[in-house]
Amino acid sequence: MYYRMKINVLLLGLGLALVGCETGYKRDGPDELASSQKAASTELSRDSTTGTTLPAAAHHPQADTSVAKLGTAHTGGVVSGGAALLAASDCASCHKEREPLVGPAYVAIAQKYSATDANVNLLANKIIRGGQGNWGQVPMTPHPDVSLADARAMSAYVLSLK
Repeated sequence: MYYRMKINVLLLGLGLALVGCETGYKRDGPDELASSQKAASTELSRDSTTGTTLPAAAHHPQADTSVAKLGTAHTGGVVSGGAALLAASDCASCHKEREPLVGPAYVAIAQKYSATDANVNLLANKIIRGGQGNWGQVPMTPHPDVSLADARAMSAYVLSLK
């Protein structure tokens, strides 16, 4: 008897919960849903004080743009390709952009060599063949697996860092 009563109370409670969920529930059709989303989107993109439309970045003030270096990197062409090639290589084990490590800083190289085709070729060959004596007695490790085109792109990027 107690067991049946327990089941009845459980079923009654479940039924009441289901009825309560349906009460006041409004089903939006696809058009109503799209218009309500569009209104919400428009509302979020406007400044509440001036009513002007805001750029997407204004909605994310917590975004740390210094980490991503937005707007500071070279874009397009050989220069950005050279930066990507340097980042993917082992160059960072001996070189940094602004300060010397084992080898000279990239900006020091850019200050020593003007950005000419002859210097791009000279540095590209140094990347591939290695070298010693231009920046002290520590030799630069050769990179024979780097193609001439990639080495030229790396050199062009380094020489762009004035």
